[in-house]
Amino acid sequence: QVQLVESGGGLVQAGGSLRLSCAASGSIFSINFMGWYRQAPGKQRELVAGISGGGSTNYADSLKGRFSISRDNAKNTLYLQMNGLKPEDTAVYYCSAQQWGLSYWGQGTQVTVSS
Repeated sequence: QVQLVESGGGLVQAGGSLRLSCAASGSIFSINFMGWYRQAPGKQRELVAGISGGGSTNYADSLKGRFSISRDNAKNTLYLQMNGLKPEDTAVYYCSAQQWGLSYWGQGTQVTVSS
């Protein structure tokens, strides 16, 4: 079992920045892929960014250049740096981890961007 706890969400004005954190605990060895997803009201959950155990990253095309994903394996923490935030970035952001074919999810953190 892997437990994931997100933090760092909040209310920010358009153009501002936030950094989300996701602390992993439990049976965290052999976690390979970790990612950030988001879900806006009335929309499907979508991948924001992902990072492999080796550090390879991938991003949603629309977010490249504004968002940056990183992980600190020593702290068992995943980060998402979000810059140049737009009202359309408003959503609940979820952390996810994959291990042995299973997916684990955090409870989500709300990000609201005001215009």
